[in-house]
Amino acid sequence: MLELEELRLFLIGLEQEITNLAGALGIDRLKRQLEELEARTAAPEFWNDPENSQKVLQQTGQLKNKLTAYQNLVSLYEDTLTMVELALEEKEVDEYPALKESADQIAEKLEEQKLSTLLTGEYDAKNAILTFHAGAGGTEAQDWAQMLYRMYTRWVERHGFKLKLLDMLDGEEAGIKSASILVEGMNAYGYLKSEAGVHRLVRVSPFDASGRRHTSFASLEVMPEIDDDLEVTIDEKDLRIDTYRSSGAGGQHVNKTESAIRITHIPTGIVVACQNERSQIQNREVAMRMLRSKLVEIKEREHLEKIEDIKGVQKEIAWGSQIRSYVFMPYTLVKDHRTGFETGNIGAVMDGDIDGFINAYLKAASLGELKDAAEAEE
Repeated sequence: MLELEELRLFLIGLEQEITNLAGALGIDRLKRQLEELEARTAAPEFWNDPENSQKVLQQTGQLKNKLTAYQNLVSLYEDTLTMVELALEEKEVDEYPALKESADQIAEKLEEQKLSTLLTGEYDAKNAILTFHAGAGGTEAQDWAQMLYRMYTRWVERHGFKLKLLDMLDGEEAGIKSASILVEGMNAYGYLKSEAGVHRLVRVSPFDASGRRHTSFASLEVMPEIDDDLEVTIDEKDLRIDTYRSSGAGGQHVNKTESAIRITHIPTGIVVACQNERSQIQNREVAMRMLRSKLVEIKEREHLEKIEDIKGVQKEIAWGSQIRSYVFMPYTLVKDHRTGFETGNIGAVMDGDIDGFINAYLKAASLGELKDAAEAEE
């Protein structure tokens, strides 16, 4: 009985936080926005502009998801509190384990939604483009880049986001030299922007017959996917466009036609590539969208107050300035050098369990407590 009473008090303590969350999320404002968008979709001329129609439908879906998530949290809270009070009244102590599980779920969902209120950057709600690059070190670094690629794809799956491979360049013996993926979903960029930077691996190399310990580096670039309607002037004369044969999976079409596109923006040296679409035209459209996103980032970086909205705290992407270290040997530890957050469960991390790192970054960023990445200890 004492456990049930403690559980009841715990839930009552969450009530004010849930109420405060409604204000932080702007639930009333979101409802008004949803009503306005739904009114637009009901207009006779709505489908006359298919491109705009898709954007409105996407915004509608995102608002519905936010509102539904909050409403589900409130319903779960009210149902669980009612069940706890009934169990106390009927002295049904056997119900405690199931009710405790529901209470823990409420606390977890509440924390997730509280974190989402920290995503207030101009581009936080947008999709994210992730680009992986192996560092110096040949096969070792390329294998590490592929391990990171797998880690983030697992994270995407855990959160129900959609993933689209844009480009991949395989390593000579193992791993990847580079890869680009598009992560589609509400706040994808807001969550993943914290992951941009250099990631350091320490392990006994599977490619070293002597079993020596190796240190490898790979970098991750995270960009918001910028809408086509944002004005970015790109002079065609500034572009060098190369076509090549795709090396990825996809059957005879992908492998036997030069549908892959690589675009170099000559003034800045930016290079983007896409090979995953069915046609050269589609690959070019995606590559141009990637280029536009990168050029917008450079433009916004000139306004110092906008830096954190684009790529988080700016760090030099250079070997030795890593944001996080992953140590497999002589002990197991993953440590973020900006927030100090760490865990010894490296297996779970490599399977995509990186929410602890992301959440710690968002909280620290909101409090202005991020510190410079320090040299990691092996």
